[in-house]
Amino acid sequence: MDTFITIRFKRKTAKRFQEFSKKQFKTHSNAMECMLDFFLYNEISPKERLGPTGRKLEKLFKRRTNAIIAIMKNVEKNKANPTLAILQALMEESEPKKKPLILEKSDPTLPEKKL
Repeated sequence: MDTFITIRFKRKTAKRFQEFSKKQFKTHSNAMECMLDFFLYNEISPKERLGPTGRKLEKLFKRRTNAIIAIMKNVEKNKANPTLAILQALMEESEPKKKPLILEKSDPTLPEKKL
């Protein structure tokens, strides 16, 4: 059997640790070892901030995703659909409308141009 040692903590801190330990680990020793290993292996200090929380990141991703969706809808509405309609009109098998050619009217009073 392992030997134990007593460490003095403030009552409030000890209660917080006990509640956390009961929820996450089998024993208080396992909880403390895991926390110490976490900081050692990840080479971080418990005093430094790790950046935005998961909720903030999720909110940011949702906002960015909604912006991308709006851009795609706009492109589809203003670019893709008109282009598709033009291509479909070009690919239809109907005969093109024959327009009369515009010819120059010759003025009899002017001399003829020779090429």
